[in-house]
Amino acid sequence: MEEILIPISMFLAIFGIVYLYLSTRNKERLALIEKGADASIFMRDRSNASPIWKILLLNLALLLMAIGLGVFIASILHYNMGVDEDVAYPGTIFLMSGIGLFVGFTMTKNLDKKN
Repeated sequence: MEEILIPISMFLAIFGIVYLYLSTRNKERLALIEKGADASIFMRDRSNASPIWKILLLNLALLLMAIGLGVFIASILHYNMGVDEDVAYPGTIFLMSGIGLFVGFTMTKNLDKKN
């Protein structure tokens, strides 16, 4: 019985998040239309933006490089400095992954400014 609760609860959580996002967006748009706002605010001008594949590839590459660097630094911390393995590996991997994603976000922002 317990095995079926996990997939059901995950489905309900995802459904709830999507429903909340779509219903809130719809209510915001209806409120703006009632106030007489122009419909062009709903359309994004993506003609000068970078292609999505470049952004995904850049962020994925930086994330994977950061994870590799995190494992390398964690092994140095564990073997040379005596830091506990249960602390060194997850902590360093998560720290470096966060730094990699932040660098990817910054580089993506700069890439969009160039275009």
